[in-house]
Amino acid sequence: MSYYSEHLSADRLRQCYELAPPRVRQYLEAEIQHVLSRIRPDDAVLELGCGYGRVLARLAPHARRVVGIDSSPASLALGRALLRDRPNCELLEMDAGDLAFSDGSFDVVVCIQNGISAFKVEPGRLLREALRVTRAGGTVLLSSYAARFWPHRLEWFQLQAAHGLVGEIDSIATRDGVIVCKDGFRATTFSADDFQALATAVGVACRVEEVDESSVFCEINK
Repeated sequence: MSYYSEHLSADRLRQCYELAPPRVRQYLEAEIQHVLSRIRPDDAVLELGCGYGRVLARLAPHARRVVGIDSSPASLALGRALLRDRPNCELLEMDAGDLAFSDGSFDVVVCIQNGISAFKVEPGRLLREALRVTRAGGTVLLSSYAARFWPHRLEWFQLQAAHGLVGEIDSIATRDGVIVCKDGFRATTFSADDFQALATAVGVACRVEEVDESSVFCEINK
């Protein structure tokens, strides 16, 4: 079971976003706006690691169908309750590295806010599965943190630790884009070079860009 499923799901996860300081809120909004710029009204969209549906709620009015998968039953239950009035939303318990969808099921597949690190799924496997369920001509969007956003990211996690949502920050191990907590939480970062290397290893071309001086986005057009 993942750290998020055991320790940081449902209302606890929602609290992490509710206490986010202004600069982090700006980052979160910039990610959503970037994703929205890649979505068309007739698209079927899949979000990997949807949690309680924070992003799905924003995507739903702009797409024909939105599906979110997550490994936490508690987060999914909260998401279904929050999105019960969105008939084009579906939340499913599923492994991002073993998607139970047919080939080419979606127009856009989204894995943002450093999900590629948080899921603890081998990145090549995750990307190959995302590409498999994306239709020809569709788009895969992955994101991680920009290096210059590090002070704001660290402040956010320190706030989460202060509120008992994650363990105490390990000040010695936390550095160079890696956050480590004394309760076992660990989050790395994917750089632009990491995304380029991943795409090359999987055998696809990608476009990498920085958004809002806070995110590094990797876009793959299938």
